[in-house]
Amino acid sequence: MESRYKVNRKRVITAVSELILKQNIVRDVEISLAIVGDRKMRSLNKQYRGKDQTTNVLSFSLSEGEATVLPPSEKSDVLRLGDVIISYPQVIQEAAEEEVLVDDKIDELVNHGVMHLLGVDHEE
Repeated sequence: MESRYKVNRKRVITAVSELILKQNIVRDVEISLAIVGDRKMRSLNKQYRGKDQTTNVLSFSLSEGEATVLPPSEKSDVLRLGDVIISYPQVIQEAAEEEVLVDDKIDELVNHGVMHLLGVDHEE
C-alpha cells in the first residue's frame, strides 16, 4: 500500500481480506493500493479513460489486455489481481457530503475497486 496520506493500513488490509473471503477466494491474493492526490488521479483518469477530471477510485486489472507469461522462477500460487487507486481529496469531500467517517469512505472505495478487479462491474 502506497500513500503519503494518513490511512489506517491495518483497517484497509482487514477490509480487503474480508471481501476476498466473502468472494470464496481461498488462495493468497496480491493487490496494489495507492492513495493519491487529485492531480495524479486526474492524470490517470485522462490517460486511461479519456476523462480530463479527477475521480474517486480507479481499478486496473492484471487480467485485462494481453497476458503476461512469467518465467518459471516467478510463478506462484498468488492470485495477482491488479491496482486500486484512490483519490484522498475525493474521499474527504465525499465523506463530508455523505456525513460518514473518512475510514468508512476509504473502505467503501477500496471494496468498490477490488470488486472491479474481480470482474464485478456497475452501471454508470
